[in-house]
Amino acid sequence: LQTRLQAGQGYGNTLKCVLMVYRNESLAGFFKGMSFPLASIGIYSSVVFGVFSNTQRILSQLRHGDAAAAPSLTDMTLASIVAGVISVGIGTPVELVKIRLQMQTQPYTKANVKLDSTVPGSPVYRGPIHCLRTILQKEGIAGIYRGNVAMLLRDVPGYCAYFIPYAMLCDWITPDGSISPNPFSIWVAGGVAGAVSWAVCTPMDVVKSRLQADGVHLNQYKGTLDCILQSYQNEGLKVFCRGLVVSTVRGFPSSAAMFLGYELSLKAMKRCQTETNP
Repeated sequence: LQTRLQAGQGYGNTLKCVLMVYRNESLAGFFKGMSFPLASIGIYSSVVFGVFSNTQRILSQLRHGDAAAAPSLTDMTLASIVAGVISVGIGTPVELVKIRLQMQTQPYTKANVKLDSTVPGSPVYRGPIHCLRTILQKEGIAGIYRGNVAMLLRDVPGYCAYFIPYAMLCDWITPDGSISPNPFSIWVAGGVAGAVSWAVCTPMDVVKSRLQADGVHLNQYKGTLDCILQSYQNEGLKVFCRGLVVSTVRGFPSSAAMFLGYELSLKAMKRCQTETNP
C-alpha cells in the first residue's frame, strides 16, 4: 500500500488503494515483493542495531573512559547518524527490488510478457532474483543503488528519530529504582519511536520510492532534486505526505516488536554468558 500510494497513479487515499489492490490482484497483491526483505531483515537489523550500540560504546569510551557509561544526547545522535549511513549500503538494493516487484501489477506469465513493457504495471520480473539480475545487466551497479541519496536523506534523520525517542521514552516510562525497563515499557517506547520515525522520514521515502520505481518503464527523474521539484510542481506539498498513515500505523507494531526482540535477546545472551562464565 505504501509503495502504491507513493509511486503509483490513481490510487487516491488508503481505503481506495486497499480496494483497488484487492479487486485487481486479490490477497496476493498485498504480499508482493515480500520475500527479499523477509530474507534479509535479520542481517539488516542486526547490522543497524550493532552499529548503533557499538558506536555509542566507542564514544562513551573516548569521552568518559568507560564504554558502559550512559551515552549523552550527542553520543546517541552521532551513533544514529552512523547507523543511518551504514544502513543505506545494505538497504538500497533490497528496497529497490521490493519496490520494482510491488509496482508490477500484472502477473508474470508468457501471455503478459508479450504486452508492451513500457506500459506501467506490465510484467518485467519473474521474482526477486530475476529482478536483481535484470537490473544488474541493464543498469549495472549504479542501477542497484538507484535512490541511494534519497534513502540517505531518509535514513539519517529517520534513525535519529528512531533511537533517541526510544531511549528517552524508555527512561521516562521505567519506574524509579528499576535496573532495566520492563517488556511493556520497551514495547510502548519502541512502538512510539517507530511511528515518530516514519512520520519524520515519509517525505524522503516518497522521493526514494518514486526514484526506485522509475526506470522500469520510463525514466522520468534525473535525480533526487529533480524528483522533488517535479513532484512538488505536479502535485504540491501534499505529495510528500503520501503513505503517511500507512507508514505510521505499520511503524508502531513493527518497531515495538523489533525493540522488544532486541532487548530480550540481549538479556538472554548476557544471562547465558554469566551462567557459562560465573
